[in-house]
Amino acid sequence: MNLLPNITTVDIQDQAPRVAILPVGSYEQHGGHLPLVTDTAIACVIARELAAAYPVLHLPPISIACSHEHGTWPGTVSISARTLHAVITDIAQSLEASGIRKLVLVNAHGGNYVLSNIVQEANLTEPRMSLFPHGSDWDQSREHAGLQSNGHDDMHAGEIETSILLHAEPSLVRPGYEKADHDAKDRRFLLTLGMKEYTETGVIGFPSYATAEKGRAVLASLTALFADHLAALGEP
Repeated sequence: MNLLPNITTVDIQDQAPRVAILPVGSYEQHGGHLPLVTDTAIACVIARELAAAYPVLHLPPISIACSHEHGTWPGTVSISARTLHAVITDIAQSLEASGIRKLVLVNAHGGNYVLSNIVQEANLTEPRMSLFPHGSDWDQSREHAGLQSNGHDDMHAGEIETSILLHAEPSLVRPGYEKADHDAKDRRFLLTLGMKEYTETGVIGFPSYATAEKGRAVLASLTALFADHLAALGEP
């Protein structure tokens, strides 16, 4: 598994990137077939694809974030939204000191709601930060890849996450995903009651639909869509 950037300071000096990308994941339960590090691995996979296609600085990930809805499952670890806000703000300030004024947060965990506020605050006077993928990016990539499920029903450890890892890091996927589907469409009180109110296994979604080919197509679509985020930041 090669998910961390291995570039040197000389590489960065030669490349002179104007935009950095920061993978943001989580450390939380993903049922019995995917590891606790799933969201971080997916964020890193996406960032790896972006760094191969665009002149951006690929940063190492934030691997523990806001997973409080999973908090009673063994192994899940969270930090507060306040802490995540502070860490990302510090990173952005450090990047600016080295001459990189623009940052894209590559987020792979839906519970990191505070990232939207961080981006809004950063862009008060000019475009400085973007959150990727947007919900629309995920939706377009699902359609492009021919996924059978939608983003709401396939919320956690389902078709899209399993597909991405089957393609990019298959050693992370354990047997049993073929029979792990769980349908929990009505989750109106997820923030109040947590995941355990809606699933006994930790899965909400349809991993049985997953294939490596779908994962490859999702990543290809996301990589193409990233160009729109660079354009919004004023970058060619």
